[in-house]
Amino acid sequence: MASEERIESVLGRIQDAVVQYDEESCRQWCRTVVEEGIDPCMAIVGGLNAGMRIVGEFYQKNRYFVPELLLCSDALYAGLEILKPHLRPDQVKVKGKIVIGTVEGDIHDIGKNLVKTMFEAAGWDVCDLGKDVKLERFLEEQQRTGADVVALSALMTTSMMAVPKVIGLLRNKAPRVKVLVGGAPFNESIAQQYGADGYASDAVAAVQEGAKLIGDKRSLGF
Repeated sequence: MASEERIESVLGRIQDAVVQYDEESCRQWCRTVVEEGIDPCMAIVGGLNAGMRIVGEFYQKNRYFVPELLLCSDALYAGLEILKPHLRPDQVKVKGKIVIGTVEGDIHDIGKNLVKTMFEAAGWDVCDLGKDVKLERFLEEQQRTGADVVALSALMTTSMMAVPKVIGLLRNKAPRVKVLVGGAPFNESIAQQYGADGYASDAVAAVQEGAKLIGDKRSLGF
């Protein structure tokens, strides 16, 4: 059984690997977690997620930008791939469920992928529909999964016109679901005009807004 000092050291190494977007180091230290019998849930929360919180802070302070976020997310997923199979069923605690996708007519997905990464790192169950998603699919997947939030991304002024149509479908069939929107053409005013419940200017803000929408005060809140 690893000592508290050893556990703290390993978690710190995992955190550093995420922040320094060192994918291979993250894998190695997550393997160490398994080999030394360290709680994988503790490693995810205190290592991987803690690292992504720092990454989120760096992004907000303009120390990191989109390329760094993508590399950090690669390190995060590399670690999760190793640790998740070793979690006990009672350790898998989901903060919320979200369906996310880029609307029909729009093939841009870098921003959407970053939002997905941040939600997963914060402990959400994420259903990623991808890009150029037909409007009806958002409703279909929300009803199939029982998602708390549907996040709609649009990066063009032409494709953003699909957003109020999706919101209309959701309001008719799933009036209690919260709708979060984001993308270059949006701002707070347009989001409200379209009937969305929330707007986020970037991936970090999206997680914070998502937590507000479901009233989760325990959120990791990047």
